[in-house]
Amino acid sequence: MRAPGPHPATPKKQAPGRSLASVAAVGCMFLGLALTGCTVTGTEPERTAIAPSAPAPVPGSVATLGEPEELTTGLEAPWGLTFLPDGTALVSERISGRILRVSAGGGAHQTVGVVPDVEVSSEGGLLGIVASPDFGDDRTVYASISGADENRIVALTVADDFSSLTVDRVLLDGIQTADRHHGGRIVIGPDEHLWIGTGDAFQPENAATEDSLNGKILRIATDGSIPADNPQDSPIYSSGHRNVQGIAFGPDGTAYASELGHRTWDEINVLRPGTDYGWPETEGIAGDTGEPPIAAIHPDDASPSGMAYAADSLWIGALGGRRLWQLPVDGGTATAEPIDHLVGTYGRIRTVEVAPDGTLWLITSNTDRATWGGTDPRPGDDRILRVPVAAPAS
Repeated sequence: MRAPGPHPATPKKQAPGRSLASVAAVGCMFLGLALTGCTVTGTEPERTAIAPSAPAPVPGSVATLGEPEELTTGLEAPWGLTFLPDGTALVSERISGRILRVSAGGGAHQTVGVVPDVEVSSEGGLLGIVASPDFGDDRTVYASISGADENRIVALTVADDFSSLTVDRVLLDGIQTADRHHGGRIVIGPDEHLWIGTGDAFQPENAATEDSLNGKILRIATDGSIPADNPQDSPIYSSGHRNVQGIAFGPDGTAYASELGHRTWDEINVLRPGTDYGWPETEGIAGDTGEPPIAAIHPDDASPSGMAYAADSLWIGALGGRRLWQLPVDGGTATAEPIDHLVGTYGRIRTVEVAPDGTLWLITSNTDRATWGGTDPRPGDDRILRVPVAAPAS
């Protein structure tokens, strides 16, 4: 049994072993806002969130949320979201394969086009999208797509008038497909490379298999080439992941990922090149292999998907947990306990992105009911919400 803890700057060492009951005792002692019904027994706790070595938040010391504002409604299984230079956003729909355009002020959305050759399964389809940093010139959007025989990363070209799109080229293929565990998040890091989260394709051994692209964080250049500073001559940046659906970067360049666990612990990890994160031998704090997470949350309260960084915190959408998690961080260390917001208010939250004006845009996922215990759609689902963030007091 490993204990989660802050990541040192030096190469990793395994944390001292301790029983899950003792970890639960620490969680029950220090967790207040994020916990309900915590009990300590000789077996694993049922509903526990852990931010290792982090104190309870002091009022005013962490960012706070304002009142959510509804921007647009009537989306069908939305998944990815990316902002464009003009302040508008593109949204991908998993099942329909459509990419939609939403104005900065909300209102009715516009269909840009349908991505071809998308194979829909329980969790597969058109997943994450991210616009090129030079979108105004190259009109390029990168997408993670599930196919009939394999999953791939493609570059799309969007028409000048947003009336159509085409697949320009395949940047990366050979990612094993399956009915579930596709990962699918794709972002552009501060290094201007593509960072891609993949799932284990429902075969846990893939995560620990060196030549499999599944159960990994992948990193490639926007032309599909392998960056010279990758750990090996491979797209693989890190391994031992179960199903990564969230990647975000702090202002110091620290890379974070949210990972769906099995039945015991979901994870928030700091990504380091060439590092193993333990799956399938270890899940969260259950096990003693791989790099420990900086926070672990029970899947009933999380099943984390999209994640963004704003105002000294990570903001993590929860599917099964039907809420928005906040984890205050600094330089790869959790600085306070996880805090939950909007519990049950809007149902499942799939994606979180920071808009050009600094607000959070949240995508709900209540019409996508195939997995994680579907939530009955509410009138207007699915929707995009805009939520102001107030920075912590100085």
